[in-house]
Amino acid sequence: MPKQDVLFVLTIDTEEEWLWDDEFPQHDCSVKNVAKLPDFQTFCASLGIRPTYFVDYAVANDTTGSKILSQFAKENAAEIGAHLHPWCNPPYFGKTTEAESHVINLPIEQVEQKLDALTDIIYHNIGVHPQSFRSGRWGINGQTLSLLASKGYKVDSSVYPFYKNDFFSCLGAPGSPYFPSFENALSPSSQRSLLELPVSAGFNIKNFKLGENIHDTLSQPPFSWIKSIGVLWHSKLLRKIYLSPELTKSEDMTTLVDQCLAKQHPVIHMYLHSSSLIDGATGLLNVEDAFTRICKRIENLVSHLETKANVRFCTISEAKVLLSNLPTKDSVIKLKEVS
Repeated sequence: MPKQDVLFVLTIDTEEEWLWDDEFPQHDCSVKNVAKLPDFQTFCASLGIRPTYFVDYAVANDTTGSKILSQFAKENAAEIGAHLHPWCNPPYFGKTTEAESHVINLPIEQVEQKLDALTDIIYHNIGVHPQSFRSGRWGINGQTLSLLASKGYKVDSSVYPFYKNDFFSCLGAPGSPYFPSFENALSPSSQRSLLELPVSAGFNIKNFKLGENIHDTLSQPPFSWIKSIGVLWHSKLLRKIYLSPELTKSEDMTTLVDQCLAKQHPVIHMYLHSSSLIDGATGLLNVEDAFTRICKRIENLVSHLETKANVRFCTISEAKVLLSNLPTKDSVIKLKEVS
């Protein structure tokens, strides 16, 4: 049986580092992690990966960070997208609360002003007009999608499948690329100016919808009181998996990829945070030599994927171009030969 064709996209939220339990930093953000980007880019190139760096204001405003990323762009070795962290992205509208740290919860007028400032500094310091976007802390709504399209953005990647918190929900969103409605960001529509390309996520069972329903139910009282989700995870009966080498071990990532391929997903989309490339910076990956751990997991996943599919590596905006010509069902991208 011939292998199916699939695109592989790697996106990196390129941002300041701080312990997430602390207050949101506004000024004088630490971006020491950008020193790791040249080595990481060299590693990606060794595998054939051309990553997409979603760059936030703190990094774009940093001399070292902007110089490094500018060189990547000049060499056409990577794509530079935009990543909006409300707390460190001017203009400022007071102290950022937990709710306001999510772009989806800001008034659209504030989002527009912050987006303009971010787009401008990426252009002036890195030399690129970004065409791809990811919101800080995930989540997106129709108003913001419409705003992005009006500003010339072509791809959004703010939908975090199978996730919800006290401030927004992505439950029910398609797991494959789709053209989102500007009325409801989680629903496909007929517009073709902006593509939503979610990260790869799912479960270690074939029926993702069933997995989502079970996981959501057991995450709420009274089931959450007895840690039902943890019991299912450790027993391997049900695991929610995100394709991220800072969150997920190689074995679980390969399980997820196999499920995605079985579902004919046209894109395998991995993500990580640049801040995880240095040890102990965020509390997300508390291991020694996190850089090596992350790279090894990526290498393992790519090696596994290449045994199962014909892989084409591309940036996220390149994926949009390739996918736009494929057939859709209810405006969700369907897989056929990608050439």
